Amino acid sequence: MRHFNVKHIALSAATGIAALLFCPQPASAATDHYPREEVFQLTAQQTQGNFIDVDGSSGPSQGDEFVITGNLLSSGVPVGTYSQICTLTRTAPADEFDLQCAADLALPPLGQLTVEGRFTVTSAGPGNIDLAITGGTGRFRTAHGTVHGDRVSDTETQLTVHLIR
Repeated sequence: MRHFNVKHIALSAATGIAALLFCPQPASAATDHYPREEVFQLTAQQTQGNFIDVDGSSGPSQGDEFVITGNLLSSGVPVGTYSQICTLTRTAPADEFDLQCAADLALPPLGQLTVEGRFTVTSAGPGNIDLAITGGTGRFRTAHGTVHGDRVSDTETQLTVHLIR
């Protein structure tokens, strides 16, 4: 497993993250193991969001949706964008519900990661947000792994990406 400190990006945002995080290392019979896990952090900053209430009732109900987009940053530097659609799948006690989410993390010029999963939201906010990387495009076409999210504020989430390809 390789860990990266993305604070050392010295190039432009897009080429910097590409060079630091995703460029293949020279092959070495003694040290090169496949599949390879890359761990890095991004900050997701929401720029737009909309709640779609499917039945017009007050409060969350099954089928309601959240549509969210925003910017991805690495050490405060913009490196891409994300889009996410979450459908409310379960309501329990009045202060708890589950969201099933599908999202993409676009990191040009490298490609996109697709992410999917379910998590619970309570009156205290979302609990553990652990989603599966289900694939991708470009350099991420064989990607899998996980994304863990930690809520920083109502519009900001710290993402830890465990990318296996």
